[in-house]
Amino acid sequence: MAKTEDIPTPWLDHYPEDRPKSLQYPENETSFDQLFKAAKEFPDQAAMYFQDNPISYSELVVLVKRFAAGLQKRGFKKGDRVALMLPNTPHYVIAHHGTLAAGGIVVQVNPLYTPYELDHILNDSGAEWMVTLDLLEPKVREVQGRTKLKHVILGSIPDYLPAKKQRLIKLLKNVPILNKKIKAILPQHKIGYDEEYTHRFLDFLGDENDWKRPEFDIKKDVALLQYTGGTTGLSKGAALTHYNLVANAMQTRAAIMRVPDGHGPILTVLPLFHSFALTACMGLSFQMKVPMILMPKFDAKEALELIQKYKVSFFPGVPTMFVAINQAARKYGSDMSSIVACISGGAPLPLEVMNEFKEITGGFLVEGYGLSEASPVVCVNPLDRPKEGSIGQPVSDTIVKIVDTSDNKTVLGIGEVGELCVQGPQVMVGYWNRPEETEKTLIDGWLHTGDIAQIDEEGYVTIVDRKKDMIIVSGYNVYPREVEEVLYKHPAILEAAVAGVSHPVKGEIVKAWVVFKPGQSATEEDVIKFCKEYLAPYKAPKEVEVREELPKSMIGKILRRKLVEEEQKKQQAS
Repeated sequence: MAKTEDIPTPWLDHYPEDRPKSLQYPENETSFDQLFKAAKEFPDQAAMYFQDNPISYSELVVLVKRFAAGLQKRGFKKGDRVALMLPNTPHYVIAHHGTLAAGGIVVQVNPLYTPYELDHILNDSGAEWMVTLDLLEPKVREVQGRTKLKHVILGSIPDYLPAKKQRLIKLLKNVPILNKKIKAILPQHKIGYDEEYTHRFLDFLGDENDWKRPEFDIKKDVALLQYTGGTTGLSKGAALTHYNLVANAMQTRAAIMRVPDGHGPILTVLPLFHSFALTACMGLSFQMKVPMILMPKFDAKEALELIQKYKVSFFPGVPTMFVAINQAARKYGSDMSSIVACISGGAPLPLEVMNEFKEITGGFLVEGYGLSEASPVVCVNPLDRPKEGSIGQPVSDTIVKIVDTSDNKTVLGIGEVGELCVQGPQVMVGYWNRPEETEKTLIDGWLHTGDIAQIDEEGYVTIVDRKKDMIIVSGYNVYPREVEEVLYKHPAILEAAVAGVSHPVKGEIVKAWVVFKPGQSATEEDVIKFCKEYLAPYKAPKEVEVREELPKSMIGKILRRKLVEEEQKKQQAS
């Protein structure tokens, strides 16, 4: 095995002037300490806005201490797990940092999970505590008896609404015919709160003076379990330490130094239970001393209004969000000149989308890359000189290498294609209670990502594809991303996804699913012919399916696996 010092690091000679090669990480600070530091410096500044209601840094620190005191009062011990099944509301920010301040471990849970998925995560993590919304209580009760879950803390959307909106809801909640928006945020059943195990969020909070800070070993103590998507089987909890979280927030901050401290808020529509938002929204907001604008659900028109109203400077998102923002800006018009930079992750960013966004806003939109096991940010394109199709250069103190997939260890050279491996302070300590899975992923100190990539002479990394997504057509390797990039060049196509589907003769063929731009269309033959102008015949789609929309994850990432599952069911039926 090549020594770390023998790994080529061309990016260090081609870093932007404002990106430091190395950072000084605090040896004893948790991520809630980062919040407390920001509060000491700017106590009266808003830490977040929710539905126009500001919560200042000093108010947030008090709420965090009160939540931690509420846990400790009820027998919470260091290392206990608290599952947070919440959208982007103040409850999440308070409970997340309050759990850490009590010495606990946050378990990230998607509110859209089915009971089956919830069973797995609660049993795998061993969480005995959960914070969720009263609207989701029936789902929790369905699985509670099959898990170790004891304490259920229920927040309500109106808890942190502005006083005027709270009064309006109180007036209308007993009216038989309610406004749809009001009805949607109220539980449709009576909840049996009790002193012992079922708590109303606001009543659960203790006295801030009763909070006792535990002792921390920030490099060893796990702060967060970030469950992977589970595309290769049951999802696994990436165990991230306090050090991982603080380091990655600092690394991400250093990658976007062109966005000055205090310049403007961060639009936080990526769900905070996802690692991208955890670092690029919440972690960065404390680094930059700016508020988060919390959006529980993405709506392009509303996002435009919030950007304009609050003069948002930074907006992390996924490509489908930026596609929708571009469309909405053309349709409704909007002043987005406050945008300095945006980072897109989770899926490839089409060049056309990036260029159009820059034309509309005047700000930068670049592609980055990360994964749950790395807290998550690994690479970010320089804001002023991104490379088309690239995920950018490794962030500070991060080393990457490309290894031969045939033996998983031979280090490949510039331009050669193999598996991307990562070292850095943001890399997890392992998978929660899964030593065998950890050994397969963390090999000799390197995180094996499962992504197929190459590095150029300036240290820019390009993801060719996921190992598991590679299509083999008559013995030839086809990478879906390459085909998708061509499809996005087609003037009529708004969104596209590509995957391999089984074929009796060729083993697999390339199939494309596309969504057309409003008012535009093309035939299947036209799309295939267009692809053949750019791709070898075996890479071009053999089938094209036109759809009204593509299946997406909670953060808007197109789900190839759902399309493949649908195709498999069709084939079985026929």
